[in-house]
Amino acid sequence: MTGIEGAVALVTGGSRGIGRAFVEELYARGARKVYATARDPRSVTHPDAVPLALEVTDPASVAAAAEQAADTTILVNNAGALVRAPFLDSPLDDIRREFETNFYGPLLVTRALVPAIERNGGGHILNVHSVLSWIGLGGSYSASKAALWAQSNALRLELRPRGISVTGLHVGYVDTDMAAGVEGPKADARDVAAQAVEGIASGAYEVLADEVSRQVKAGLSGEVGALYPQLAG
Repeated sequence: MTGIEGAVALVTGGSRGIGRAFVEELYARGARKVYATARDPRSVTHPDAVPLALEVTDPASVAAAAEQAADTTILVNNAGALVRAPFLDSPLDDIRREFETNFYGPLLVTRALVPAIERNGGGHILNVHSVLSWIGLGGSYSASKAALWAQSNALRLELRPRGISVTGLHVGYVDTDMAAGVEGPKADARDVAAQAVEGIASGAYEVLADEVSRQVKAGLSGEVGALYPQLAG
């Protein structure tokens, strides 16, 4: 379990949407300091957050941010890209961009901050997955989030001896700018952040923040056709 009160957290993509909700929830739970990263730190408007410039796909930017945030004990890998490129006819650059942001970005940030978190006595990493990491309805986005899920599972084993725990957050669409063009039910960002931060505090391996995530997770043990009714007939 990781204590939130008095902790120092870094939230990637912390200027808006679910990232800002993470910043608010961490402070509400007693965090001492929260770094909120963005490509343009001027976009961070939370009055208590510490704005920090970060482009998660740029190793130099990641290294600079890690140096400035050397007191971090909790890392929230929230920054992501949503392209949902179909595999057969989309430019490969679109697919690569999604993997660079959603898979390699969290890995770069994690590798940069793990030494600091370990020096600070251990801590926690939360990776924001998606229900689409378990079901291939989002093209390249699903694939990149499935890869991040696998990364989290591997890192959980690698980091345990170093006193660092890993939680994966799974959720469907959240009512943020990223999902503005999506029709259908959307979770409230503040509720998702509250569940995720509680997962950090309790040492949960995974947080399933909505009913669709719980249904899809339960369906992984069944037949493929049950998850993909489109294959029938």
